[in-house]
Amino acid sequence: MSEITSIIILFVIAFIAGVINVGAGGGSTLTLPMLIFLGLDAAVANGTNRVGILMQNLAAAYSFKRSNMSQFKLSLKLSLLTLPGAVAGAILAIKLNNKLFETILGIVMIGIIISMFLPKAKGTRDSENNQKISWSVYISMFGIGFYGGFLQVGVGFMIMAALQHLMKLNLIYVNMHKVFIIVVFTLPALVIFAFTGNVNWWWGIVMGVGTALGGWWSAFISVKRGEKLIKVMLVIAILIMALKLLNVF
Repeated sequence: MSEITSIIILFVIAFIAGVINVGAGGGSTLTLPMLIFLGLDAAVANGTNRVGILMQNLAAAYSFKRSNMSQFKLSLKLSLLTLPGAVAGAILAIKLNNKLFETILGIVMIGIIISMFLPKAKGTRDSENNQKISWSVYISMFGIGFYGGFLQVGVGFMIMAALQHLMKLNLIYVNMHKVFIIVVFTLPALVIFAFTGNVNWWWGIVMGVGTALGGWWSAFISVKRGEKLIKVMLVIAILIMALKLLNVF
């Protein structure tokens, strides 16, 4: 496969991932395996994926700010709780051998497929200003940070579940806090991957431009009518990549 072809494929996949992330979440289930398929080893692919994640969520956080939808103090508190876990998770990720990491990634991706068919919790519409942080939130944010630093794939779903169920925030504020939290814990994780030579900046920037454009485009269209089709396509793509990572074919 030529480099031009690889760039085009990665950009298209990243664009789709950006659309999916804004509409629902789970875009890394496409970008991370694709980086591995393009020839990067697992640790470098994991680190490179953070470049696109950071660029996309910075743009999303800025968009929320411009729309006067922000709770900076609460977002910062929640984000800081994820930092110790994110650092520990990133350190663990770079120490795993490629085969074990790919096996873990394949299993997680199949788990995400299953979770997509579980009933979704309804957002609480009257509690967007809930600022209470309970002990369960402290624990969950540490765990989310660890998982985000280690793998990242599907971490948005975890943040949304925690903020909805534990803090009773509505979906608008859940998404606003989600992108802020991801930006904060992605920074130290990316630094660790970069410091250990596990980031391919060229692929990362190509992917980052794609995810940013995909997210920007998705913000201006209605995805409700196409949600079922997107879900089916996402499940098929994830399943193929997961089976490939697990050496089923």
